[in-house]
Amino acid sequence: MGEGKGSTLVHLVVVVLSLVAFGFAVAAERRRSVGTIVTDDRNATYCVYNSDVATGYGVGGFLFLLTSESLLMGVTKCMCFGRPLAPGGNRAWSIIYFVSSWMTFLVAEACLIAGATKNAYHTKYRGMIYAQNFSCETLRKGVFIAGAVFVVATMILNVYYYMYFSKATDTQAVRKANRASSTVGMAGYA
Repeated sequence: MGEGKGSTLVHLVVVVLSLVAFGFAVAAERRRSVGTIVTDDRNATYCVYNSDVATGYGVGGFLFLLTSESLLMGVTKCMCFGRPLAPGGNRAWSIIYFVSSWMTFLVAEACLIAGATKNAYHTKYRGMIYAQNFSCETLRKGVFIAGAVFVVATMILNVYYYMYFSKATDTQAVRKANRASSTVGMAGYA
């Protein structure tokens, strides 16, 4: 991580993993399960749902975003361990982007896993109901898209977090901050 700009490889891997998660979320929205009402030979009405591929896409998006966040937090040591951050604007922005990226990450993961779970439940559940006004329940539109939007927001915040984190842990900035803050000389008594 030289000169306060961070590793280009880390930037690239985080962006690629997040974009793959975004692609899976959009694909999951486009392939949500749709139910149709079917009447069998005994005049029983039940729902039949199409394929369950959206559940797999939702879980895939969940896992790719989780991998992206885990990689970044592993490299930065979750901002809790490792070298101290130099006081100043870079540290403040690093903390702001850290907290913001975690909030958007949690919302994105919740949307993706909840959408996948709800989609799988409605796909595999086939109940026999004898009613006139019967509709097949499906996953509400926009759950995976909301997850996709938060995936992109998480990606952007993670890039900025890593950029400012790298600047705040730059060795020159840390040394300069330590030198400036040590205004009182302490001498040992021999």
